Amino acid sequence: MSRRELFDDEHEAFREAVGTFLDKEVVPHHEQWEADGIVSREAWTKAGAQGLLGLQLDEAYGGGGTDDFRYNAVVGEEMTKRGTYGAAYTLFNDMIAPYLAASATEEQKQRWFPGLCSGETIAAIAMSEPGAGSDLQGIQTSARLDGDHYVLNGQKTFISNGILADLVLVVARTDPDAGHQGISLLVVERGMEGFERGRNLDKIGQHAQDTAELFFDDVRVPRENLLGEEGSGFLQLMTNLSQERLSMAVSAATACERVLDLTLSYAKERTAFGRPIGKFQHNRFVIAEMATEARIARVFVDDCIAKHVRGELDAATASMAKWWTTEVQKKVVDQGVQMHGGYGYMSEYPIARAYLNSRVQTIYGGTTEIQKEIIGRSLGL
Repeated sequence: MSRRELFDDEHEAFREAVGTFLDKEVVPHHEQWEADGIVSREAWTKAGAQGLLGLQLDEAYGGGGTDDFRYNAVVGEEMTKRGTYGAAYTLFNDMIAPYLAASATEEQKQRWFPGLCSGETIAAIAMSEPGAGSDLQGIQTSARLDGDHYVLNGQKTFISNGILADLVLVVARTDPDAGHQGISLLVVERGMEGFERGRNLDKIGQHAQDTAELFFDDVRVPRENLLGEEGSGFLQLMTNLSQERLSMAVSAATACERVLDLTLSYAKERTAFGRPIGKFQHNRFVIAEMATEARIARVFVDDCIAKHVRGELDAATASMAKWWTTEVQKKVVDQGVQMHGGYGYMSEYPIARAYLNSRVQTIYGGTTEIQKEIIGRSLGL
């Protein structure tokens, strides 16, 4: 594909540096991380040293000092191209750092940002609960103010970075009678009494990414660990979810291109009945469809990125990008597996791993159904 107008020379230079880093420090270890169910902490400190973490956090604390999402997109794209989901740099840059950048006090910045940017401190965000996934207003985790501490009780599940995390942004209900205005963000730190982690959850894909249950039993969280104003949590979430959904669309569009490349190469090399399988009209038509949908996804997502950089990406369009690209990703990967035949079912083949790793895309970050609900409401329905 020709160079995309979206990116400047600085972004392409950054892309080259990101790719070099991933090829040296992530790709060679990823298979072991898959077997371990978790990445090494060194994966984070090396990324921090390379300047890949905290892209929009203040330079004074080691961050990138830029709110240009195109740099975030470069990291996400280069990781997806290589099928390296384990080290969740995009989770931090795209889905956690924005809350900190927007709401952290100067004291909190001094306390947390240097470690987060260096990779020595790993962060997670805890929204989902056993009884509340996409419905954030249904959360039951509560925090009651007691003097200069909040007393936090509840349970979270499906938390990415849950095992490794040193800081966890916990979505909790601080006022049980205030509806969505009673939700706040509290930062829980490793070692706080009453904060326990459950098992590293056994997922069907993305095995290198640790995902855990978290338990809070009368955890006393200092008042100075409240992120933003009390009761502002739901607004903070709504403000940042558009970028989170765009981040997933970036990954989905790139994954479609990667799967197309894998399938096209295989269709040219694999022979049946004396000729490459791509020469059969049915297969040629399937690959033509894959190529078309991958191109549409790319053009749509790049337009969304450009809008986001200008501050013009609305929630409904972000939801459109998230649900449509991830559903296309699911479809394209399935077609790629079918084209590979029996080899597509073998886990050592990239196409098989792509199949397993892609399935969650239409679920996390708000399911396809939730995205359609957001879009429908925006249309006055």
